[in-house]
Amino acid sequence: MSTDTPQLYLVTPPVFELEIFVPTLARLLDRFDVACLRLSLATRDEDTILRSADAVREIAHARDVPLIIADHVLMVERLGLDGVHLHEQSARIRKLRTELGPDAIIGAYCGQSRHEGLTIGEAGADYISFGPIGMTALDDGQPAPRELFEWWSAMIELPVVAEGALTRDLIESFGPVTDFFAIGEEIWTTEDPIAAFEALTQPLH
Repeated sequence: MSTDTPQLYLVTPPVFELEIFVPTLARLLDRFDVACLRLSLATRDEDTILRSADAVREIAHARDVPLIIADHVLMVERLGLDGVHLHEQSARIRKLRTELGPDAIIGAYCGQSRHEGLTIGEAGADYISFGPIGMTALDDGQPAPRELFEWWSAMIELPVVAEGALTRDLIESFGPVTDFFAIGEEIWTTEDPIAAFEALTQPLH
């Protein structure tokens, strides 16, 4: 794999049973080189988040994979996580950088807004993500254009993540213009997530 090859960023399913998901996650991380793992849960039940984070953190950190959590900022230090991924505006990031320190990973989803990405980068984020890349019924259904990634990769040093409705063809197409691919629902909705992950990322091997 060349130094220009995008790295893989794994996102957990929004709902999972620990006894089934954790062993699958361990096998996946043992087999593939994953740069970062995002715990992205649909629930707001604190006990569920705590138990899930403890189990996933043990698997991730044993394999030197940083674990960040989606949106629940107060859980980062409480659970010994490595950072947070936000779906919010940039004003909060500058404060979070001060609170969490320089070593914490702070990323944010920017939809398809170049302006929002630039603003978030200036506020102190470690990366931004654009999406969805593929066709989806969510939001307005319009995918983030490849031209957005081309411009960002050419002009901005801050790492960019491509995510949302990824396919093998899209990974091949966007490979030269993104730093990371965030993969989640694309594999967890299949019967064999590990095989699906391998097939989806084949263009990067």
